[in-house]
Amino acid sequence: MSTDREQKPVVVTRAEASDGALSSELRNLGLPVLLWPAVSVELAETGPLEEALGRIEAFDWLVFASRHAVAAVTALVPTAPANVRIAAVGQATAQVLRQRGWRVDLLPSEANAAGLVDAFASEGSTAGARVLYPASSRALPTIAAGLSQLGAEVVQVEAYRTQSAPALDVEDCRSWIAREVIGAVTFASPSAVEELEHALGKDDFDRLLSTAAAVAIGPTTARALDALGHVPAVAESATLRGLALTTFRVLQARQGPAHGEV
Repeated sequence: MSTDREQKPVVVTRAEASDGALSSELRNLGLPVLLWPAVSVELAETGPLEEALGRIEAFDWLVFASRHAVAAVTALVPTAPANVRIAAVGQATAQVLRQRGWRVDLLPSEANAAGLVDAFASEGSTAGARVLYPASSRALPTIAAGLSQLGAEVVQVEAYRTQSAPALDVEDCRSWIAREVIGAVTFASPSAVEELEHALGKDDFDRLLSTAAAVAIGPTTARALDALGHVPAVAESATLRGLALTTFRVLQARQGPAHGEV
């Protein structure tokens, strides 16, 4: 899909190496990448998660809201429990589960926490169900509260910690912002939005997104940008591939047709 025109760089705010999944997708499309890791993800202290997983067969459902939760759980339980149904928020999370040999029994059409609660409501067997929810340290109450309101018994346990990334070179970021040469900024989580705005400060964050396109992986991340006064493009699918493709198309639309294109 790449063209021979000069492409503006795209910022990747998720924590990954230069050959990481999103960076590789963007480069394969001919887009230069700037790594601005706004958040870091670390495994939580595993004791509470191990204790919950040690009695996994007592649960009816295991709910995953992110690929990080999948990684934390499958590191301890490599094989899917036979008698526990699996729910996932979003295609990206479901894809990681399937890659690791786990089935997905419930996948909402809306790739967000509210969509998952709605899917459980439609499924109709939530009342009385025992649900294990391995979550982020910053998990919003939507899933646990929503399933509890449907009559489920929810055990939420911290599986990983999301925090600001010490590797972000703020002064280098500000020099790029001052030159107004960035094409787009990709956000793969609400935490990345919040932490980048906190690290840069509101003025530089607003200046960045006044000239660069904001692209969100899904509606929850988009709402975090909306709350800060920026309307993003939303990925065509809630996957890193979808995020990269949408970023490419947004930049194409902004730049107009290349020489010789019709």
